[in-house]
Amino acid sequence: MVNVQIFGVKNSQATRAAERFFKERRAAVHLIDLKRKPMAPGEIGRFIQRFGLAGLLDSESKAYVDAGLKYLKLSDTELLARIERDPKLLRLPLVRAGNQLSAGHDENSWKAMLSTPAG
Repeated sequence: MVNVQIFGVKNSQATRAAERFFKERRAAVHLIDLKRKPMAPGEIGRFIQRFGLAGLLDSESKAYVDAGLKYLKLSDTELLARIERDPKLLRLPLVRAGNQLSAGHDENSWKAMLSTPAG
């Protein structure tokens, strides 16, 4: 059985879609609600290494626009601090199965996670 970690927020449609996708396929799902518990620095570091910080930001989200991030030039450290305070800035959900990662609603990546042995 594949173990999957989903980092998201409970009231996010994309997070719920990922949770449903994996549960329907009988994967062991561990949902981390980022509103309750921010990601550990090492965990967010894995996603940044894979996608880049800009690749993790949801530049179309209301939270991104409301924060004025289209017009602000922030350092990576400042951006990370903002993300910790407001996880809706991220392309949610962030999903990890073993060494495989995905950002945002990406069913192709999710299917690959289920078909590849974790490791």
